[in-house]
Amino acid sequence: MIERRKFARVLYQADVIILHNGISLNGSLIDLSLHGLLVVLDNDCELKPNSKMTVRFTLNESDIHIIAECMLIQRTNNILRLCIQHIDIDSISHLKRLIELNVGNSDMLLRQLSELSTLT
Repeated sequence: MIERRKFARVLYQADVIILHNGISLNGSLIDLSLHGLLVVLDNDCELKPNSKMTVRFTLNESDIHIIAECMLIQRTNNILRLCIQHIDIDSISHLKRLIELNVGNSDMLLRQLSELSTLT
């Protein structure tokens, strides 16, 4: 199978809170990239594709919070594939550093950041 993914995904486990239409949902982060998140929800809920939501999580063993405005791309049971639509400068800086440490290739990360800037 041909890999079409443009952004390196990093396995990372953390508790997440998803805010959608005034409702707070709990879940766990499975993996992440500069462009999206894969999350499993603790409970079933009604979410439709293209739903917009805010995702918040704290990096393990730190007080660093990442907050991103996301859109639901795909849902399979309680697993959500989310695309990051907007993220503040502090959150993207921390996300970039996390991916950089896990990927170990700063040149590849710079290419991905360049690709990300062309998507907006």
